[in-house]
Amino acid sequence: MRRLPIAELEPYLLGLDSPLDWRSVFGNDHPVEVEVGFGKGLFLLSAAQARPGTNFLGIEIERKYQLFAANRLAKRGLSNVRLACTDARIFFRERIADCSVQAIHIYFPDPWWKRRHQKRRVFTENFAGQCARVLRPGGELHVITDVPDYFALIQNLLAAQPALTPLPPEQATAAAELDYLTNFERKYREEGRPIFRANYGKNP
Repeated sequence: MRRLPIAELEPYLLGLDSPLDWRSVFGNDHPVEVEVGFGKGLFLLSAAQARPGTNFLGIEIERKYQLFAANRLAKRGLSNVRLACTDARIFFRERIADCSVQAIHIYFPDPWWKRRHQKRRVFTENFAGQCARVLRPGGELHVITDVPDYFALIQNLLAAQPALTPLPPEQATAAAELDYLTNFERKYREEGRPIFRANYGKNP
């Protein structure tokens, strides 16, 4: 894919200075949804095009993916997405205000298989609490993984959050490419792997 000049990507790259104010970031008061670990940006690209009245922030720890996704967004001239290159656990804790996010999307988080690496997992007790804190009343958290053990851990951590209530998971049925939320989902569903989905709502 042809890479645009960095000057054309900069409007999509969120600075990491604080404090964070959504109106200042997007120039409007539209609801904000956050994706943690956006990879190549398929979900952000599809969602931003389908819902221009919603603002989206993607958080990704890898700079190369931030630039790759920014390139895709810039080519389509989408103005309702920003991309942050940082650790989502720190960003949630230090940058996002209470009750300011309409939805959180976490799709196929890295399971960090080796025991010595598991401290890098995004889902911890603290992070589950941060998700509950930043969601607006009535907001939603959407989680998908193909790792059953990690899914069980995530469910246990979120079940311990009194502000969150499980919601019925949405069932993916269509075979069209637009039905895939991420590149990982496309790959795993084509391979026939089981996929585990969970939705949680912030209590009013």
